[in-house]
Amino acid sequence: MIKDLIFYFYGYVVFFYSMGLIISYVILMWLAEIGIFRKKRGPLSLYTKQIIEKSPYTPGVSIIAPAYNEERTVVNNVNSLLGQDYPTFEVVIVNDGSTDKTLDLLIEKFELVEVPFAYVEYIRTKPYRRLFKSTNPEYRRLVVVDKENGGTKADAVNAGLNASSYPYFINIDVDGILTRDAISQCIIPILQDDHVIAVSGIMAVSNGCKVEKGQIVEQRPPHTPCALFQTLEYMRSFLVGKMGWSTINAMPNVSGGYGLFDKKIVMSAGGYSGDSFAEDMDMIIRMVGYCCDFKRKYRIVQVPVVACWNEVPPNIKVLYNQRVRWGRGLIETFVRHRRFLFNRKYRRLGLVTLPYVFVFELLAPVIEFVGFLVFIYQALTGAVNWMSALVIFLGLYTFCFVLSLVVMFNDYTLGGSFRKLRSYLWIMGAALLEPFLYHPFTVIFSLKGYWNYLLGKRAVWGTMSRKGFSDESEGKDAGKVGVATAASGGPDNMKGGAS
Repeated sequence: MIKDLIFYFYGYVVFFYSMGLIISYVILMWLAEIGIFRKKRGPLSLYTKQIIEKSPYTPGVSIIAPAYNEERTVVNNVNSLLGQDYPTFEVVIVNDGSTDKTLDLLIEKFELVEVPFAYVEYIRTKPYRRLFKSTNPEYRRLVVVDKENGGTKADAVNAGLNASSYPYFINIDVDGILTRDAISQCIIPILQDDHVIAVSGIMAVSNGCKVEKGQIVEQRPPHTPCALFQTLEYMRSFLVGKMGWSTINAMPNVSGGYGLFDKKIVMSAGGYSGDSFAEDMDMIIRMVGYCCDFKRKYRIVQVPVVACWNEVPPNIKVLYNQRVRWGRGLIETFVRHRRFLFNRKYRRLGLVTLPYVFVFELLAPVIEFVGFLVFIYQALTGAVNWMSALVIFLGLYTFCFVLSLVVMFNDYTLGGSFRKLRSYLWIMGAALLEPFLYHPFTVIFSLKGYWNYLLGKRAVWGTMSRKGFSDESEGKDAGKVGVATAASGGPDNMKGGAS
């Protein structure tokens, strides 16, 4: 029968697809280990610190953080961003049309006054209103830009770029907790190679950690299932996916939650797409496209050092909003940049990275979902060889668990997320349960994002409950954040080839 032939053919498609995915993961793990071995870096040496602090050639860096309705956490957030051990930097907070007291609190707590500023709209954004600086020398590095709400984080970052002063900038969510040496660790590849156009530092999950004065003082894994699964996902994305791609200079994106960029290249590429819901991947594609169009050498680097701690969605409802947006953003990006796919002009991006992402990221939820439906049908009609199915399942399950063990080993040896070995027992538990309790949800949410895009439904960034900075790791909710930063602190808008 034609129907049975189709199912038979699809079974082979799924088999070879799975084998291709496993082989790609093995290659990425191998490349990641090479990258970690080459770039393994602990705390900065005294000599390195002195070079960075005293050299007249150390570049200035602007930290750009959009803020929307952050009244309950914004003061602590800004204090955290101001705490960098780096000689020349500024913190540019973009008040993205907040409707609460976010701007009033900034003005009051940091002694801000409106100042005349020749705001030049190098990149077009929603209308700029005014700019504030502090009268207190202690906050001389702080700049606050007030603008109309743009509906996406990208629009707010573009306004921050227009007002920024330095040749490099960090794109970060305002609730991100930077390690004190975050800028220094990420500026090193740029000082070593002037072809580096972007640097990604590892992002870790702050849910469950103890925070004092805007810094992580005790690293603890989250004990809520949703955040725990995402902790494993973060580790896998950065320590296998991004490290592997970085080794061959083929990184697909630099996370929207934390990344350091060459401002000149970003501006030359047109800045962030103001209507994009996958601004991190979109920006890297256009930066690489610009470099290839003008035959400029470039490198995008992942450093194996935790640079930023972010709070992740604490429950399924918020995770749904985030992953639907990610799914929509991924398919939107491929439609928008389809000319790059399989295009030799764009080097590894066009011939390796984007084809891989298209096959093993964009199509993965569709293949998995259809495969599940086919399996259910065949099970109900008695067409399943249960012994073979069990062997295949156990093989895939074992491989995924071993992958997670490799990731946890790398994280521990690099001094990453946790100091205590027993903390990884929680992550190991998440690795055992993830295929059953977490992964199916991410597949469904991605498909929902695809469906919304195909139907042309209007997209919004949504809202996300944050607990904010607190001396207690599981304290009371600290309020809501929305349009500009809501649910944007994930490792990337795709899985980096390692999820």
